[in-house]
Amino acid sequence: MKYTFFKLLFLVFSFFAMSLVYLLLLFVIFKGVSSISLEMIFSDTNVLDAILLKQRVFDGIFPAIVGTLMLIVLSMSFAIIFGLSSGIYLSIFARGKVKSFLNICFELLATVPSIVVGLFFLLLSIYLHKRYLDNFLPSLLLSSLALCVLILPYIVKNTQLSLDQIPKNIRLLGLNLGFNSMQNLIFILLPYCSKELLSGLFLALGRACEDTAVIMLTGAVASAGVATTIFSKYEALPFYIYYISNEYSDQSELNSAFGAALILLIIAISLFVLTNLLQKRIRKKYD
Repeated sequence: MKYTFFKLLFLVFSFFAMSLVYLLLLFVIFKGVSSISLEMIFSDTNVLDAILLKQRVFDGIFPAIVGTLMLIVLSMSFAIIFGLSSGIYLSIFARGKVKSFLNICFELLATVPSIVVGLFFLLLSIYLHKRYLDNFLPSLLLSSLALCVLILPYIVKNTQLSLDQIPKNIRLLGLNLGFNSMQNLIFILLPYCSKELLSGLFLALGRACEDTAVIMLTGAVASAGVATTIFSKYEALPFYIYYISNEYSDQSELNSAFGAALILLIIAISLFVLTNLLQKRIRKKYD
């Protein structure tokens, strides 16, 4: 009975936090659903021609949708390769001062503001362009690398913690069966904590979907069309929302920003659903 007050207090705070989240979602849905249309996405361009990239969309947000998906796929590809590898090394192989030093480095990297990361990569592209690479300019590739650096600490620490929390008897199971360290890692440890690993990847996906400061300094522009190569400038929904919200001239343009925000939210939710389905499939397979 003496803890009833605290339980009630925590319940109220939890309900308040949940209400804020759902209120935000309902607001975006209410403002955005009436704005979404084929005209908003494709303007006056033929839908099939736009999807097949036969005709450029000038006034619609189709290039921004494609650019956002390309940015997510490319940045997550880099982040997964380096993040999982680093997290596995820290948990399984790193020892002593090396492990402590790397942990401090990744923890510090997680505290760096996104605008600083974007500024660093912008200056890096200018330096490399002047000294070594004539064609190395702000582009989809540069934005993907910048986003990779931004989300890398979350994947590294999540991978490390997921592997560290595996019970000792599970960690030794493969070794006792005659597996070497790599076989034990691939066939026992990673499948065992696959749900936790995918949860961390989803959180990183959410960060990759929404960040604006990084991409506005490293390659995102207002009207670039669909990027034809990773070295091209591109459009993205977060930058589109930021640009329209600051430069709108009437209510219809502001409503289109809410429509773009709803589409971005749908993309994030779709990625969450895919991640959740993959979690269940992997866990069912290895169970």
